[in-house]
Amino acid sequence: MRDRLLSEVLPEAGVAVEGPILEVEDLHLSFAGVKAIDGVSFQVSNHELFAIIGPNGAGKTSIFNSLSGVYEPQQGSIRFMGKDILGGKPDHIAHMGMGRTFQNIELFANLTVLDNIMLGRHLRMSHGVLSSMVWLGRARNAEMRAREVAEGIIQFLELEPFRRSYVAMLPYGVQKRVELGRALAMSPSLLLLDEPAAGMNTEETEDMARFIMDIKRELGIGMILVEHDMRVVMDLADTVLAIDFGKPIALGTPEAIQRNPDVIRAYLGQEHAVVETGGPE
Repeated sequence: MRDRLLSEVLPEAGVAVEGPILEVEDLHLSFAGVKAIDGVSFQVSNHELFAIIGPNGAGKTSIFNSLSGVYEPQQGSIRFMGKDILGGKPDHIAHMGMGRTFQNIELFANLTVLDNIMLGRHLRMSHGVLSSMVWLGRARNAEMRAREVAEGIIQFLELEPFRRSYVAMLPYGVQKRVELGRALAMSPSLLLLDEPAAGMNTEETEDMARFIMDIKRELGIGMILVEHDMRVVMDLADTVLAIDFGKPIALGTPEAIQRNPDVIRAYLGQEHAVVETGGPE
């Protein structure tokens, strides 16, 4: 079933595009004169795992909200799949292939794991009201297809023991996995992961990191990761963007970011930056 998931169940995922799958240029977002995003630019390639890091309040979630259409920046451009999406509605951007998980779990607690994951498939289902009412033709086929996708994702994320369990009764780490599964059910070409390991213990964090790598290697889906656990970021990311007070301060490989004095200063303060880098230049 795992091979079938990769080859048939999620055929839309990881759709290849020429050039970057996402291009963000000179993005600015303010609230009542306070800058949340101040001149951020970056690109994400197809199949790349791109991470955004920064202290609390640095603007990471504001970037996610701008990409997914929740916020409309006052300046800059966002191109996804070669098309301008700045100011686009969240549902339209989701239809284009941008999926998202949330820092705070946004599941339907009184529905089962299977039902929650199937809900992620609804935007890929298109049929009329009449066929939905009588559950014939396209509606029946779409429902069967949605269940097939959901069952494949349940196996992919090793959720079989919980498939009929109500989400409210599940451990926190399993709920985070279910939310990841619901986003995968959208067959995204780009996945925004907002602190997927937040609040997890060591074992749960390692499991989540493994699933994220499986998504990259086996499903070929590009991802943008926001995460406070620097071990996860440095182990998984291909490229890291560091921001502070909405401003970009460094962009590069995980190794280069760890040594960057501006990043060290943002996280630890001036005194630690001097110690770590051997003094100011």
